[in-house]
Amino acid sequence: MNEMREKEAIDAYLKLLQTKGASSGLLHKRSLFLDQLATNLRGHAPDGESYRDVVETVMESVPADCWHDSLTTAREFYPFWVKDFKAIAAININPGFDVKPTDWKPVQATLKLLSDSLETEKFEASENWPLKAYTQALRFEGAEQSLVDTRIKLAKIILIRLRTAPDKDNKAYRVAVDLTLPLFTIKHSRRLFLVVVREFYHFWSGNPNAASMVFKEGSGSTLI
Repeated sequence: MNEMREKEAIDAYLKLLQTKGASSGLLHKRSLFLDQLATNLRGHAPDGESYRDVVETVMESVPADCWHDSLTTAREFYPFWVKDFKAIAAININPGFDVKPTDWKPVQATLKLLSDSLETEKFEASENWPLKAYTQALRFEGAEQSLVDTRIKLAKIILIRLRTAPDKDNKAYRVAVDLTLPLFTIKHSRRLFLVVVREFYHFWSGNPNAASMVFKEGSGSTLI
């Protein structure tokens, strides 16, 4: 019965993408990932914690260049797996299903190369103001200087990754984050990076309530 649930969820998800104009190539690529995901989901309770754990395990075997598409698939597929029809309807309206992925990817780099570049990297005014605002918010919450320094370094890494993006929007931000995640081979460091980029996004995007998003449970440290 569990196996049937996965099959029905995959069929429903791919059928919806097809009606939205997804190419045959995109459908094939996503079906391959979903087959792998479904194999690992069988036997698990249909809840968020189980799903996130399985996704994290599966992603370890996904090539670095495919992380964005695979994570996008995992994010979109979840409500189909748990049969949350209200969530499917909400995603369908806003932000919608990603059937026309961008061709842009950040410049290839290693984590060491990015980290080393921070010593000499110069940041423009448009990059410095969200960094300063994030710094102030962390300090206001009582963060120690060592914690502030670490989080700002991680925020700077995402800014460097975004520099060649054709547009400054949430889609480019997500692509940059998803394709930077596999550079973090240590799970603890990857989870900290996730917390930082989710907090920093509010400053980068100009959210007037960004400071209220710091050190909140909603920032999350899981892949999806």
